[in-house]
Parts: sequence; C-alpha cells; structure tokens
Amino acid sequence: MGKPSRVNQTAVAGFLLLGLSERPEDQPLLFGIFLGMYLVTIMGNLLITLAISSDPHLHTPMYFFLANLSVADACFTSASIPKMLANIHTQNHTISYSGCLAQLYFLLMFGGLDNCILAVMAYDRYVAICQPLHFSTAMRPQLCALMLGICWVLTNCPALVHTLLLTRVAFCAHKAIPHFYCDPSALLKLACSDTRVNELMIITMGLMFLTAPLTLIILSYVRISWAVFGISSPGGRWKAFSTCGSHLTVVLLFYGSLMGVYLLPPSTHSAERESRAAILYTVIIPMLNPFIYSLRNRDMKKALGKLFGGGKIFFLP
Repeated sequence: MGKPSRVNQTAVAGFLLLGLSERPEDQPLLFGIFLGMYLVTIMGNLLITLAISSDPHLHTPMYFFLANLSVADACFTSASIPKMLANIHTQNHTISYSGCLAQLYFLLMFGGLDNCILAVMAYDRYVAICQPLHFSTAMRPQLCALMLGICWVLTNCPALVHTLLLTRVAFCAHKAIPHFYCDPSALLKLACSDTRVNELMIITMGLMFLTAPLTLIILSYVRISWAVFGISSPGGRWKAFSTCGSHLTVVLLFYGSLMGVYLLPPSTHSAERESRAAILYTVIIPMLNPFIYSLRNRDMKKALGKLFGGGKIFFLP
C-alpha cells in the first residue's frame, strides 16, 4: 500500500469546509437559521456592553467582567459564523490556508478568554460573598484591569504558539475538513508529518483553558456554598446566592456542552456529531448569555431601559 499523497505546507492553497450538511436543499434553511442566531448574538452582547458602559451604577467589578465576557462572546462567534454564512451563500466551501490559521487562532484565543473571564467572575463572587469587608480592596479597579490583562495574555500566547506550530505541519492532498470551521483536531488528521508536538500543545491548552479555570470556579462555588448555608436567615441565603445565579447558569451550559463533546468515549464520536455539538458552545450559548444576564437582573433591565430612552424593552418583562 502506497504512502498518502503529501504536499508541503507552503503549497497548500486552502481547505474545504464541509459544513453541517452537503445537501443543497438544506442550505437556505441553514443560512436563515445561523444568520438569525448570529445577528441576535451580536445585538444582544452589544446591548449588554453599551448598557454597562453607559450606566455609572453598573461600573462594578461584576459588570466590568460581564461587559468583557460579552465582547469575547461576540468575537468568538464572529470567528466562525460569518465565514460559514459566506460559504453557504456562495456555495463555495473553501477557506484559504492563511484564513484557516487566522480563524483557528481567534477561535482558540476568544474561546480561552471566555473560560478565563468566567473563572475571574467566580472569584469576584467568592470575594463579594465570603470576604465582603475586603471586597473594595481585593477587587479595586486596578486589580480588575490587571486580572483582565492576564486573561488576555494567558489566552493569546498559547493560541499564537499553537497556530505557529501548525505552519510546520505538512498536509496530505486530501484537504476536506468535516466541520464548519477549522477545528484543530480535524486539521491534524489531515497531516502527513509528525504532529506529536501539536497534539501535546492541544493537551496543554486543554489544561490551561478548561481544567484550570473550571477548577477555580468549582473551588470558588464550594466556598460560596459553605458561606451561604452558614447564613441563618433563609432570605439572606437566597439574596446571597441569587447574585451567582446567572453566572452559574452560564458556567453549567458552557462546560456541560464541552464535556458532552470531549469527555465521552472516542467510540461515540463522529464528525457530524461533533460539528452539531460545537454549535452549542460556539453559537447558542453566546446568544443566550445576554438573556441569562438580563432577564432576571433588575440593574441590567434599568440600564437597558435608559439606553433606549427610558422605555421598556419588549423582551424584558
């Protein structure tokens, strides 16, 4: 049996993104659904960011990180969905080699930034509930800005290194990716050269972007739960824990979807299943986040009302 055809990475013109369905009759429906979800995602996260920045009452650490989470969500979705919509509209499912690497970099960076900000938000809730007397010192603006800057550095550097390592990989002649974006695992399956360093980098990034933030979130909520259940008044317990409700909902949705994809046995994995599951954390959860943080939050409702001239917003009862 002969060796697979191999081409040098510098000669790779591009890849073929197979998307969610190759049937022509499905394309108009997919285009309409994802265009609608993308517009809702961008508008929702933009409104959250504008409401927080325009209302002085929301200039607190919790809302500072929420505004940055909204920006990260909008950018994370924008790294893949516009290209997917363009491919469906033009019926040309190719993506250039440089475009694929750029998309991969932004997906890794903003996906990792989402994880880091969620972890910092959990720490913010921990300090607010467990150490309220030290909150103004522990979460002063300069420290919040520093934590955000660290999040950007911690996510940008590994994403850049992983992307640069991919430029050393030689790909086979078969360049079809069974996904709607340049998934790193799918890319490595097309390689005809040694990818052990790249695979090690994926594991390292998984530990940095998933395990470490999730561990910090779990530890924070263990301490928060211990402190909340120590409050004698039921009303006091509910008031303390209600401040964490939206964040905890987002954490459960985000990490639950990731674990559902990556922690199942390999025998249950398929390209079609992974593509559909990726929609959950790349499109649906960023779209839901603005609703989760605003529907049950009076401060956000007031800020959004002021943003629209004091009028009520139809989807915020």
